[in-house]
Amino acid sequence: MAWGRGQNLSTQGPFILLGFPGPQALQTWLFLLFLAMYVLTVAGNLAIISLVGAHRRLQTPMYFFLCNLSFLEIWFTTACVPKTLATLASRSGAISFAGCAAQMYFVFSLGCTEYFLLAVMAYDRYLAICLPLRYGSIMTPGLSARLALGSWLCGFSAITVPAALIARLSFCGSRVINHFFCDIAPWIALSCSDTRGVELASFGIAFCVILGSCFITMLSYAYIVATIIRIPSAQGRHRAFSTCSSHLTVVLIWYGSTIFLHVRTSVESSLDLTKAVTVLNTVVTPVLNPFIYTLRNKDVKEALRRSVQGK
Repeated sequence: MAWGRGQNLSTQGPFILLGFPGPQALQTWLFLLFLAMYVLTVAGNLAIISLVGAHRRLQTPMYFFLCNLSFLEIWFTTACVPKTLATLASRSGAISFAGCAAQMYFVFSLGCTEYFLLAVMAYDRYLAICLPLRYGSIMTPGLSARLALGSWLCGFSAITVPAALIARLSFCGSRVINHFFCDIAPWIALSCSDTRGVELASFGIAFCVILGSCFITMLSYAYIVATIIRIPSAQGRHRAFSTCSSHLTVVLIWYGSTIFLHVRTSVESSLDLTKAVTVLNTVVTPVLNPFIYTLRNKDVKEALRRSVQGK
């Protein structure tokens, strides 16, 4: 009966994404900003994938995982930015129940996958720095493929339970979602059903995914730091740290914004700030990653220079 009620009410009319309320001038500037960042995200991450595919020197496990991350970032930002652009352009954030459910599923599935990929990349850097003589025999192409595939499968499996529970909810009264995409919390707040099951499942999955991947990442970097400290020469320490500095920068940005989103005192009082930090995760971070890996990585910079020069 709950499924039937949810289905019937979902056909009464679309939900409305509130987005970023404000004057027309603000909407125009936000549209141009989001559009520019979306184009840069797609172009930058496609460039990373193309560089790795075109240069044999970059065809290593580290850059294989980077290609997976770049591919993910393209689809992660595509899952929410085009709809945000449409909302800003038309001033109408109408979205169907099915469309909202699909957007929510893909945004959070890709987000979970990013946590797993970042943890796998940290493990890869641990092997490369702490066990350099055994790295080639441990991180084989087969293991790299299995770790990447496992990250994608775990990411897309993690959100299935909350998605199924949300599909059974009934919605009545207001249909305005106070966000620029179908985030779980503001969406289920509109439900007239008992949402404790969804909230518990969402919290449990967030707890396991975030803390689990964070534990692997922090443990890997603890060993990395301990190993780098024991390197006698300053040049050796710099060379070792440079191989993981790009990944560490991305991890700090990603986890920093995530911690804020999940640890805050008042949802109501910090709603606008929460939207801004969500923009950091869904729009800013994907566009920064190609620049971080290009500007802080000698191999990528050299490959880019050769491509520009046509060598």
